[in-house]
Amino acid sequence: MVQRVIGLALGSGGARGWAHIGALRALEEMGCVPEVVAGASAGALVGAFHAAGKLDALESFARAITPGRFARMLDFLGAGGGLVGARKVLELFREHDLPERIEELPRPFIAIATDLATGREIWLREGSLADAVRASVALPGVISPHRHEGRWLLDGGMSNPIPVSAVRALGADRVIAVNPNGALLDGIWRPEEDKPHVLEREVAELARTRSLPEAVRSWLGEFLGRERRTPRPPSYLEVVDASIDILVERVRRSRLAGDPPSVLVDLVLPGIGVLDFHKAAETIAEGHRQTKAMASRIRSILDSAR
Repeated sequence: MVQRVIGLALGSGGARGWAHIGALRALEEMGCVPEVVAGASAGALVGAFHAAGKLDALESFARAITPGRFARMLDFLGAGGGLVGARKVLELFREHDLPERIEELPRPFIAIATDLATGREIWLREGSLADAVRASVALPGVISPHRHEGRWLLDGGMSNPIPVSAVRALGADRVIAVNPNGALLDGIWRPEEDKPHVLEREVAELARTRSLPEAVRSWLGEFLGRERRTPRPPSYLEVVDASIDILVERVRRSRLAGDPPSVLVDLVLPGIGVLDFHKAAETIAEGHRQTKAMASRIRSILDSAR
């Protein structure tokens, strides 16, 4: 009997992508270790560490993030196509000694990015691993586009939020797809009480204490909304969250309708925004719990692959 190949498609979702770590832990407990993986945005980050066999290191890093620590990671840009340059993403690969090139990974891997010039989906399956993931996480409005192999690249979620097609191209016969944006099925944005988001407070404090150009400090103060009205309008971070969610959800539905996975794990993560990187512990726990809840469906896929 021919042994089938199990593949994993990890969806975009910003900080919700930490749930992929919990999902992978749950799959391991079921005896499922996907042989190939593709990811978009946060899914590319988690997928790269999984493919390198270093998921433990990424989980430790994620769990250690606090609002203050996250704010200090932000390398604000005085100009350019984003607020931050996300240098920390590149540093992560060096700090944890991941392979320099995608081809050197123990498991086949593809990172999805989007060409800023054409809007086309780009599959990064060879070359610099760190640069591929940095390009894939270039969240519009937040993280600047990344120059890679002669192109300016954006977040992979803009063109293929859950890259089932890329996983199949790697040879997978059965595809398990993980969508960290399941909560969007019930609505994109809900007004919250009239108080700053915890990350807004941290970034505002950072803007006051760090030596930043006056123009940058002034602009930060404006978009963080220190002068609030009642009812409170959506903040900059909330608008970015919602705008990206609206676009990605439309693209996701279209792509999955044409190329559905063998099983789709929709993770419902209410209260976790795309920038809530400091909520890793609860996000990972939910990813694990909700994936385990689908054990019977996932095992049926595994059985059919034998």
